[in-house]
Amino acid sequence: MPEAFFTVDGDSYLPGPLTRGPWGAALGGQNVGGLLAWGIERSGLDPDLQPARLTVDLLRPVLLEPVQIRTSVLREGRRIKLVDGTLVQNGRTVARASALFLRRGEHPEQQVWSGPVEMPPLPDGSDGFAADMPFLIWGYGASLGGSPGIAAGEWEQAHSQKFAWTRLFRPMVQGYPLTPFTRLGFVGDITSSLTHWGTGGLRYINADYTVTASRLPDGDFLGLAAQSHYGTAGVATGTATLFDRHGPIGSSTALAIAQPADAFQPSYQ
Repeated sequence: MPEAFFTVDGDSYLPGPLTRGPWGAALGGQNVGGLLAWGIERSGLDPDLQPARLTVDLLRPVLLEPVQIRTSVLREGRRIKLVDGTLVQNGRTVARASALFLRRGEHPEQQVWSGPVEMPPLPDGSDGFAADMPFLIWGYGASLGGSPGIAAGEWEQAHSQKFAWTRLFRPMVQGYPLTPFTRLGFVGDITSSLTHWGTGGLRYINADYTVTASRLPDGDFLGLAAQSHYGTAGVATGTATLFDRHGPIGSSTALAIAQPADAFQPSYQ
């Protein structure tokens, strides 16, 4: 079993070294969202409810110190459930999430327009991983074959659509298996890097991200296809389509604010 991102210590969760993000001595947004999704799911859900939307607000830097999870149900009806989750550190709320669950039912027999989008094929040779690699990612943009890692060479293209296949292989919390909802919460943060990376590198740090899904992903791989980036006066919004191995399942968006050119320092390439 690979090393987990967090371990349990009483009512707290201890972040391991692999949770550190690229913006300084703080957790990466994907670990913040992944842990919140894990905590919301552990609060108790009806299996007939579809996790349809998760919004993660990155309120403050989450230090590499113990955190607690608090969850509450804001609305529960016959066809809908709304659950809030917060991360608390040193007595302060440092991040929060809102998750909307909708009851599955009979699907209408009709055709509805949607824009065409296609992902590159799943990458080959994805079974191995380095001991110090938090998760696996392949970026596509400049080449059809893609490149492993953060893939700056693939994404620093002014007029090239960007793609990423990811594979999360580590448990979020030691002793608990990964779930499709936790994968969604984790991968949604990558939307910001994918959609906001330009010819000058990644110059934006996201303040939030939202994932919507028509169904839960199947398998280890989740893909993102960048659809748009709009920015004005240091504020940017980016959108991507989410895929699993069968095809598109939903979308993700990330709001971000401009950062200095040397602020982004990924721990691995």
